[in-house]
Amino acid sequence: MIWPYFVPQSLVLQVRVMSLTRQEVEKIAHLARLSITEQEMPVYVTSLSSIVAFVDELSRADVGAVAPMAHPLVGQSQRLRADEVEDTDRHEKYQANAPQVQSGLYVVPRVIE
Repeated sequence: MIWPYFVPQSLVLQVRVMSLTRQEVEKIAHLARLSITEQEMPVYVTSLSSIVAFVDELSRADVGAVAPMAHPLVGQSQRLRADEVEDTDRHEKYQANAPQVQSGLYVVPRVIE
């Protein structure tokens, strides 16, 4: 159970406007390849419902008067490295790790028949 540690308890108790059903959480868990036990399911339903409700609350905030920003700290810029080409051809190095290579191409097992 990791959700209770990431969601403040005050948020879990206060924001319950939008809730997910158990079936929706099961579908999300299936898509995310998560294995949720029966004991964990109520915690996930509550936590995910709180997160969705909080995001919904944030989306209702009036931001019309807020000017778009390129950087959150005014007057500062992000330091970027020079865009220089280095080792351009590493295919031999990468193909040395491949299980099978033929004519410079990776050979993989057939998946679709």
